[in-house]
Amino acid sequence: MRVQLEQRGPLRFETRVPSDKSITHRALILGAISRGETIVRHGLSSRDCLATYQILGQLGVKLNWQPDHTIRIMGGRLQESATVLDCQNSGTTMRLLAGLLAGQNFYSVLTGDASLNSRPMARIMEPLGAMGGQLYGRGGNKYPPLTIVGSSLWALDSYLLPVASAQLKSALLLAGLFARGTTTIIEPAQSRDHTERMLLDFGAPLSKEGDTLQIHSGELVGREVKVPGDFSSAAFLIASALIVPGSQVLLRDVGLNPTRIGLLTVLKKMGAKIQIQNRRNWGSEPVGDIFVQASQLSGTEVCGKIVPLLIDELPALAAVATQAQGTTIIRDAGELRVKESDRIGALCRELGRLGAQVEEFPDGLVIHGGRPLVGAQVESYGDHRIAMAMAVAGLAAQGTTEILDPLCVEISFPNFWQFFGKNRK
Repeated sequence: MRVQLEQRGPLRFETRVPSDKSITHRALILGAISRGETIVRHGLSSRDCLATYQILGQLGVKLNWQPDHTIRIMGGRLQESATVLDCQNSGTTMRLLAGLLAGQNFYSVLTGDASLNSRPMARIMEPLGAMGGQLYGRGGNKYPPLTIVGSSLWALDSYLLPVASAQLKSALLLAGLFARGTTTIIEPAQSRDHTERMLLDFGAPLSKEGDTLQIHSGELVGREVKVPGDFSSAAFLIASALIVPGSQVLLRDVGLNPTRIGLLTVLKKMGAKIQIQNRRNWGSEPVGDIFVQASQLSGTEVCGKIVPLLIDELPALAAVATQAQGTTIIRDAGELRVKESDRIGALCRELGRLGAQVEEFPDGLVIHGGRPLVGAQVESYGDHRIAMAMAVAGLAAQGTTEILDPLCVEISFPNFWQFFGKNRK
């Protein structure tokens, strides 16, 4: 399967982007271990979230995904599955459930597709092992499938995360709910805080002071969760509107969690015309509408503590940077190497095929913008964010851009291609 894209006239539309993938995952998991019923409004029915949903069903949770995207969950005690738990391509599913299952009193096996089973998991297995968790994997306990022998856990005392990682932090917080004592986690820099916000909404015994989190065992209580639009999905429509002359796009009900919107800070620094309208809160999550206009952009530098706040949006930024005047430097982003693909390598190779001048570094890339792009055949590497970044760049390229394996976007943005007037083959 492949899609073909060409330059087009102004993008002018109003839409609601797909619901937030990160929040949907967490609402499913916390609802499953809470007392009573949890109702999730606007749950994202993407491949990744459906993997979490299906696994929780295998673990004995009663869930019902209704046609209007409402999910009803009757929480309670998890049960051992008679079969392997398939996380498919979802690193969030595997890492968060590894933390949760480490403290249960039964045996589990987590596996995934070829891409997920090649992604390193030692970062979560080592601290979970320090809590008494019994987790085993391939390659010297580095890679999935993961075998988890549930056991009694004890708290981590003052654990400094090696990197700012929301998935690692979340796995340890979930394990901490089932550990003896108080688990203390220290972040080297701020990362996404959806898990902390939602744990507090569900009544978890969690406290936060500065960069330090503390959690101990306690009962969660089911509640209603309303899921906003996913800013990471919105990023690619924002990027497209900025670089297609004459475009005006309004994105409604987008999540504006401050740990997720570092891209807006960077784009505004580059000269982007972006307005936030109708700000409000859905539970503990801020929400708003984003109005974007085509803009003349200048290159910038992205490094340091802002990088964890836009790590998933860096592919969109790289595509935009090809159309900005001057040079854009992205550093301190080595985490991109261990996503669904090596995103640094993928962006350098595929943007280069379109004629962009890109330099590759171990922890990032440098993009010399303002050069004309020319359509070519490009790879997605089965990575939804690379596919969407190539779509953005393709809108700026002369001629036809052909993207291979485009259906991987369904991992997070099932109706993405409808916005691009593509031809599918």
